[in-house]
Amino acid sequence: EEILAVPGRGALNIHGSLLPKYRGRCPLNWAIIHGETETGATLHHMIKKADAGDIVDQIAFPIGVNDVAGKVMEGIQAASVQLLRRHLDALKTGTAPRKPLDISLGAYFGGRSAKDGIIDWQLPSQAIHNLIRSQLPYPQYPGATTTYRGKPLRILGSRVVSITCDGLPGQITSLQPLRVGRLEITDYQWIDGEEKLALGEVFV
Repeated sequence: EEILAVPGRGALNIHGSLLPKYRGRCPLNWAIIHGETETGATLHHMIKKADAGDIVDQIAFPIGVNDVAGKVMEGIQAASVQLLRRHLDALKTGTAPRKPLDISLGAYFGGRSAKDGIIDWQLPSQAIHNLIRSQLPYPQYPGATTTYRGKPLRILGSRVVSITCDGLPGQITSLQPLRVGRLEITDYQWIDGEEKLALGEVFV
């Protein structure tokens, strides 16, 4: 608080979400994982509690059903530039708007590590697709991972297709194209060693 009190007109931050939603770390990744159709950037005053200060302004933009984290980050960067251009003069004179932020309308989210990118094949196809695209492009993001016959595999692209499909969780139901249920895997990379994929085998 002593440091935040040094600048006479306040200390400010641009956060990659529409506060108070997705406060904390990795906001854009969490938004994709949860299937959000919109996110944005928020210019706000900094206080002792993270991402809880008064809002100056926000800019929203849509998240497409196949948008990856890198594309959403580009949107956040563009929105951040717009926010600064819109309010910089008013911030300099201390006349920028301030709207109290109600943190009860959102939640905090923590950081993510490589283990958080391990695919749980018990989840619905859409949830798995959301996890995969939240970890792309690789190597900017760590990628979603799975295991096949003991060999680790990084999934680098996917989409959900409208088909009726039976099969066990994680079971390969098509090779051309590569599908696990309704999830079509469009790109992948072996991490250590390599195996030939086979119909009916399962990812774990």
